[in-house]
Amino acid sequence: MKVPQAGAIAAVIALTLATAGCSGDDEAKGTLAVGIKFDQPGIGMRESNGTFTGFDVDVATYVAKELGYEPDQIEFKQVYSNDRELLLQYNEVKFVAASYSINDKRKEKVDFAGPYFVAHQDLLIRADDTSITKAEDLNNPAKRLCSVEGSTSAENLKNNVAPKSPRPLEVAGYSECLVALQDRLIDAITTDNSILAGYVARKGNEGKFKLVGQNLSVENYGIGVKKGNKELQGKINDALKKMVEDGSWEAAVKKNFGADYKNEPAPPITPGS
Repeated sequence: MKVPQAGAIAAVIALTLATAGCSGDDEAKGTLAVGIKFDQPGIGMRESNGTFTGFDVDVATYVAKELGYEPDQIEFKQVYSNDRELLLQYNEVKFVAASYSINDKRKEKVDFAGPYFVAHQDLLIRADDTSITKAEDLNNPAKRLCSVEGSTSAENLKNNVAPKSPRPLEVAGYSECLVALQDRLIDAITTDNSILAGYVARKGNEGKFKLVGQNLSVENYGIGVKKGNKELQGKINDALKKMVEDGSWEAAVKKNFGADYKNEPAPPITPGS
């Protein structure tokens, strides 16, 4: 067997150390990947100048600080309703704060910290529409509904409130629903009232849309973490408790949803969600 020359061995060692050094540099940067929505005003929004706004953004930033990360160390990544579990499973993000309602089906795939907010399913319609005053008015084949792929809102409405409503238009994001509503291609959007309120209050939308005012469900928002990561789940729960106790939670609610939004009080944290 031919024995490698000393120079060759040294080169291999140098290459190995260089590779390890690159990995160490990446870790030294201390970036934290967090999944949020990019198209939900008041919740999670990527503004035209590249900054991020919304209640979930403020919650994620507070939690990140408690975990030891400054705002400039956070890497916000866009998530959609139908890919949140996948991004956690494949370690694309450390946690997800994206109007992520806790339910048993999702808990089979991820663990949740929280809840940290309570919303209710509602309807958004055009401001000049007087034909829809309650959810049952959608129990009409002529009425068209829009929701987002992976959301449970449309399914809940069709199964429990308006079984005769036509199959909803399902799109990737609520911004697409809003365009369809404005263009009169659909008659209503359904999702959480917190998300819909953000669109109503969005600059440029004044006087165009309105909430019907329905409480069709109770949505407990949680922060999703990879299944089995109990340590991170516990740390996030501690951060959420602190956020409520020091007044930062209430301040974030008022900042993002406005004085007219009637929010529920901060819900109690449920360990092991």
